[in-house]
Amino acid sequence: MKKILLSIALIFAAAVTVGAQNQVVRAFSHRGGRMEYDENTLSAFEASRDMGYTGYETDIRMTKDGVLIITHDNTLDRTTNGHGKVEEKTWDEIRQLETKGGHKILTLDEFMQFLKGQKGLYVEFEMKTKPEADYPEEDGTLARYCDKLYETVMKNKPADAQYLFTSSDGRPLRYLQQKHPGIDLLLIVSKPVTTETIYLCKTMGIPRLGAKTEGTSREAVKAAHEAGLIVSLWPTHKIEDFILGCYLGADYLCTDIPGETMKFMGEKMPWINVVY
Repeated sequence: MKKILLSIALIFAAAVTVGAQNQVVRAFSHRGGRMEYDENTLSAFEASRDMGYTGYETDIRMTKDGVLIITHDNTLDRTTNGHGKVEEKTWDEIRQLETKGGHKILTLDEFMQFLKGQKGLYVEFEMKTKPEADYPEEDGTLARYCDKLYETVMKNKPADAQYLFTSSDGRPLRYLQQKHPGIDLLLIVSKPVTTETIYLCKTMGIPRLGAKTEGTSREAVKAAHEAGLIVSLWPTHKIEDFILGCYLGADYLCTDIPGETMKFMGEKMPWINVVY
């Protein structure tokens, strides 16, 4: 496998030697490195930080009683010893649980405490407001979620930090965009970079596009750049995925394997300037 990866790296090097000399890619640890650690836990984020990462992505949901917590799924079953929908549980119920890896479930407040004091941060806060039934606009639930998230994230934001609010749901993006002009937003699409997804991003007035690596071409990324967009690609389950993202010209790449990514890129592809 390592020989295959090295061959891919050499092919990549031959293909983009000139451009790659000046290429800068910002890598960030997806859910704290979900394929190497217990995702979205303090332990995972600490492990990424300790190896040198200052870029992270995490997922925010709101409990029945309005507490913002760090978890990806809208049910507890996959990642914890609990069952049922997150949004139908109180924080007191959820705090009794632990992850399948034996860790406590983080609140957003605790995650922000973890970030405190770190320099040069790049953090994506994904707003997990789908399905819409869990966060309706009509009764103000979506607004309460967005307002609480914004206040918690931004109240102690370091001057040198870059905090992004991301979502595949246009509703919270529009809400924050209207209430806080100039806020850093990223639209997540479950599609590659295409004319369609570039147009969607531009129409919404969002300067960052988070698209799937599969199906994306170098020409499409170039077109996105020419349209004034910043491109982030996902997923990155394997080293090959990360190398492909570099080849495609992505500005940002998440990684589910932060340790392996850092080691491989440093040893085998040092000409790519990867900022962690």
